[in-house]
Amino acid sequence: MTRKKKTRSLADKVTIRTGRRKDYKKWRHDNPDQVAPSRRFVAKKQHQRKLQAVRKLARQQSGQQIAIHPDKGSQSDTPKGDDS
Repeated sequence: MTRKKKTRSLADKVTIRTGRRKDYKKWRHDNPDQVAPSRRFVAKKQHQRKLQAVRKLARQQSGQQIAIHPDKGSQSDTPKGDDS
């Protein structure tokens, strides 16, 4: 016996479909309030964003410190227009 494959697709949960993708797209466009991401998807994305933030912070802290304008104070003596 064959069993139907489990799916998390929202398309299979809609009962008014006629079996055509075009019909589902039209229904989804007409009913934006009924179409929402699943709790599982939202939780997954929140978890991914948290991990991404942690990795970014770790990269920033482990990176090499550089002086962006190390001699900015000594440059203020000479005016910008004078090259000589």
